[in-house]
Amino acid sequence: MAGTKQETPKKKDIILASGSPRRKQLLKMAGLKFSVVPADVPEIVPDDVPPEKESEFLAAVKAGYILSQNKKDLVIGADTTVLCEGRVLGKPKDKEEAKEMLRFLSGKTHEVYTGVAIVTEEANETFTSVTKVEFYELTDEEIDWYVSTGEPMDKAGAYGIQGFGCRLVKGIVGDYFTVMGLPIAEVARRVEKLR
Repeated sequence: MAGTKQETPKKKDIILASGSPRRKQLLKMAGLKFSVVPADVPEIVPDDVPPEKESEFLAAVKAGYILSQNKKDLVIGADTTVLCEGRVLGKPKDKEEAKEMLRFLSGKTHEVYTGVAIVTEEANETFTSVTKVEFYELTDEEIDWYVSTGEPMDKAGAYGIQGFGCRLVKGIVGDYFTVMGLPIAEVARRVEKLR
């Protein structure tokens, strides 16, 4: 008996709601095809959102904003924050603030939180991945040199683990890619499930 072949529904196109070169690199590494539409939204977090959930809140805002303009697609939003001794460290405003952040992180262990939102018209998943990062004791010379590279300026906590910032890191506990800005293995699994 000849059966009729059922058509597999077309998978949704993926949009990354972030202009981060690190996040683009990680999605490519995982073999995902996607387009990039950065979410230009104000990064304002209500006072009642705890510091550990700030990045997840912002990821959801970014993803929701892009989904509202691309309703047939699957949108990935992400945001990363650094938390040390209860203090949230975002992107430094200038070189002096970058140096101050690095002096604050020197010799300490901090947490990197990357919040992710994966949204479609039918589904909405958000989660936070956290990794502990321990820094070496940093000298003023090391900090000045690192800030002079320009690398810290667009990164939460004023460092990039995948660049020159690798020289600052004594050890990590958790997902390395969370520190880069996207816990890619978990993201890839959830994306395949939702498409």
